[in-house]
Amino acid sequence: MIKKVVAGIAVVAIAGLVINSAQAPQEEEILQDEVEVQDEKMTSNRLLNDYNVYAIPMPDGLNFAGEAVPVENPDIKERMDRELLVNTYWQSNALLIFKRANKYFPTIEKILAEEGVPDDLKYLAVIESGLTQAVSPARATGFWQILKETGREYGLEVNDNVDERYHVEKSTRAACKYLKQSKEKFGSWTAAAAAYNAGNYGVSRRFKEQNVQDYYDLLLGEETGRYVFRIIALKEILSNPKKYGFNFRAEDLYAEVPTYKVEVDTAVTDFVKFAERFGINYKLLKLHNPWLRETKLNNSSRKKYYIEIPEKGVYNLGR
Repeated sequence: MIKKVVAGIAVVAIAGLVINSAQAPQEEEILQDEVEVQDEKMTSNRLLNDYNVYAIPMPDGLNFAGEAVPVENPDIKERMDRELLVNTYWQSNALLIFKRANKYFPTIEKILAEEGVPDDLKYLAVIESGLTQAVSPARATGFWQILKETGREYGLEVNDNVDERYHVEKSTRAACKYLKQSKEKFGSWTAAAAAYNAGNYGVSRRFKEQNVQDYYDLLLGEETGRYVFRIIALKEILSNPKKYGFNFRAEDLYAEVPTYKVEVDTAVTDFVKFAERFGINYKLLKLHNPWLRETKLNNSSRKKYYIEIPEKGVYNLGR
């Protein structure tokens, strides 16, 4: 009897082992499935919350001044893609441009409209200088990076005492004159923009040598070859900040400082004392009038100049 009981227990035990061994892989599979689900959730959360770098889809309808960008051509698509990537992921520079554009674009846009130049040309100034009073190694100067002789040719006063290449309004009008002449010569604003970088002669020579009529058919050097694409990329990004991941509030942007103009038609012997007469200091006078290059104004010809003075109360000055 005992033997039979022991034998029965053994059978049950063996059956239990068989059943458990059959169930074990199933339980392991269930646990593994749960782990995989958790991993997917963690991966999903990381994609949403952590820093990630994404490829940028090519936008539809890209154009410059109403002239289509032929991104259906593989080389054009690659060149456009490069500039979109570089300028999207250079975040600090792009954010600074957003901030400065809010301050300076209203002035530039108004002048472009008055001069009959498409609004898209404002992005040329962004590419040239980042909307700063930059000076290049070749001594091109100001928002529009104008060379000394070119500035004089287009009506700007350029000397040690006064340099109107630093005058945002006057330099914008000079740039408009150049661009309109280039547009008349080449027949497109895209080619005119390229000529702003390479010169009318340089672009004209390339068209002739390569026997083509369209800017996008030209083989150009590295700098000029990227130039128009950079302009178009900045236009796309600045026009669609949220689309490219840029987040800011209105108060984060730089604002135009309210000023009034003072007419001067005589020499000014000391701009430090001149500034004090209007309740500001020399630093602020220069900040709003960077085209005044010295601490005095010679003005032997008694030319009329208009000096910008910030409205009272905008700055809190130490005494």
